[in-house]
Amino acid sequence: MKENIKDEISVNIDENKEYLKKVFEGSSDTVLRQFYIGKFKATLTYIDGMSDKILLDDYIMENLMLLVDKVEDVKSIKDTLLTVTDLRESDKLSQGINAVLSGDTLMMIDGLDVCYIIATRAWASRSVGEPSGETTIRGGRDGFTETIRFNTVLLRRRIRDTRLKLNLKSMGVRSKTDVVIAYIDDIVDKDILDELNSRLSKINIDAILDSGYIEQLIEDDKWSIFPQIQSTERPDVVAASLYEGRIAILVDNSPFALIVPSTFHSFFQSPDDYYQRWIYSSAVRIIRFISIFISLLMPALYVAVSSFHTSIIPAQLTYFIASTREGVPFPAFVEAIIMEGSLAFLLEGVARLPKAVGSTVGIVGGLIIGQAAVSAGIVSPIMIIIVSITALTSFTTPNYGMAYALRILRFFLIIMAAVTGLYGIIVGLIFILIHLVRLKSFGISYLSPLVKYNSSDFKDMIIRAPIEYFKKRPNYMKTQDKIRQR
Repeated sequence: MKENIKDEISVNIDENKEYLKKVFEGSSDTVLRQFYIGKFKATLTYIDGMSDKILLDDYIMENLMLLVDKVEDVKSIKDTLLTVTDLRESDKLSQGINAVLSGDTLMMIDGLDVCYIIATRAWASRSVGEPSGETTIRGGRDGFTETIRFNTVLLRRRIRDTRLKLNLKSMGVRSKTDVVIAYIDDIVDKDILDELNSRLSKINIDAILDSGYIEQLIEDDKWSIFPQIQSTERPDVVAASLYEGRIAILVDNSPFALIVPSTFHSFFQSPDDYYQRWIYSSAVRIIRFISIFISLLMPALYVAVSSFHTSIIPAQLTYFIASTREGVPFPAFVEAIIMEGSLAFLLEGVARLPKAVGSTVGIVGGLIIGQAAVSAGIVSPIMIIIVSITALTSFTTPNYGMAYALRILRFFLIIMAAVTGLYGIIVGLIFILIHLVRLKSFGISYLSPLVKYNSSDFKDMIIRAPIEYFKKRPNYMKTQDKIRQR
């Protein structure tokens, strides 16, 4: 339900003043200052703490009250006395009120049926710093903050092109959160851009408090376990995506930008892959993909082999596993669930603890729980080793959302392995693959370019080719300008 604010501005300033008092009734931080510009009555309305008082005092109030001899008529005040660069005129009072709520100052003068919106935003903000969740060995150390204008500046520094478009929207019936849609006009696929705008226009919610709200409201399949929209705190990642023809969504009060459309392999790419020589980057990517398969399959393979297929491993290793499991009262399936569950609890607990004690508690807690579980005979030492390797390899996933998805899938494959062994694992992997093939992100297949073969697109998958071979943008993105290196 939309807020009922009138648009008409009366030429009688007293009527406007009474209406503003009614609108902001009960808001102790709202300042409504009445004064005279010569013989003309005027008012300034702003929110204390969100507006720059020095700018208001030195460049607005002082000029308006002391230099009145320069005023010829009421309409000339804007061009002769208001010595500010960012000033706009509006004939709608609702726009002025929304501007006040955003930190700007609303000025109205008796006899005028328009208002002046003066840019005076000066709220407290966090300085630009390195993203804590996406550290890199090489590359920029600046990250997005909660202030959307800072974030757009970080993008402009990396894309000095007039064709970079930053479209501002206001979303949330009550929060009126600023949302910026960023794209490069002559590269982006207009069909994807239209689809994004269509989905955003359908959002009707009280408040947008973080970009995560928008991510959940515009994704293709809300029932899928896999993230379909990439989120990042790094402006260089957003800039690189825009150059590929993707679209970024920046949300005020959130340091996380959204990138659409996203594909499966984009969640496993790191900025370091492009800042280092291709040989190093390719080797690291291979290690990363191997680690992902190990973290996903190792606990399930242990359950399948120890419960159903002991004949496929060497006899000596079989005797060793049997000896380590001697005295353990639970089957391998329950043992794996206990340890994987304990690991999940530990990781979640460490994530919520203060940073000063989180890492220490994680290390000490893991050692104590593991040693105590073995001493009590609840789990076997081999299970501790498997879970430790699984946890270590899972940390190589660059994207936190994808790491969550793989963690849940690990439990799914363990259950499948407990039912029919290796056959259950294969069936589980087939189900996952079928789901991935059917999944889309804004009309782009999630497994692109695997499902639509194009040799040039494979230069940036498991192996990262030398930079000079990146002649074209990804074919599956259907960009307007397909050439990026001439």
